[in-house]
Amino acid sequence: MIRALGSVDEKRLSMTFVAMLLALVLLFFVVESIQEEAVGHSSIKRMVFSKKNSSAVARKLLQSSGGGDANRIGTACTKDDIVILQGSTAPLPNGIPSYSVEIVNVCADLGCSISNIHVSCGWFSSVRLINPTVFRRLDYDDCLVNDGEALGPEQCLSFEYSNSFSYPLSVTSVTCC
Repeated sequence: MIRALGSVDEKRLSMTFVAMLLALVLLFFVVESIQEEAVGHSSIKRMVFSKKNSSAVARKLLQSSGGGDANRIGTACTKDDIVILQGSTAPLPNGIPSYSVEIVNVCADLGCSISNIHVSCGWFSSVRLINPTVFRRLDYDDCLVNDGEALGPEQCLSFEYSNSFSYPLSVTSVTCC
């Protein structure tokens, strides 16, 4: 009689253990899905503030002594006035990763339009179609922004591409208008 009672208690104990284990596994998956949802909403914040995804170069903060406009930092526009921000976005339905790119003219001077923006881009390609007037590869490691047209002061251009990996993008040359 005592032996039979012990086996019933052991069965209850093992069933309680299994139930608690299943509850922990379920809790893990709920927390994981909440974190994934939160990451999706903060992708813009990550894209803008991530050092890994930014190809921006620090700007010169000292004004030159050679005269010129006192409201302008430096003497003329440079390729450093174009900043490229890149970050991950939601993948395509077939699972291919997607990336969002923003190309910004950070110059605030009204006479600081920049054209013929060329970007180092390797063998850039995308599963998702990109408007070629916005961004296109001309040759290996040479992509053209905005069909060569000027990007005005504080103007931003953006697009998304999809590939199995992100391409490091950096400005190689510009023409100041």
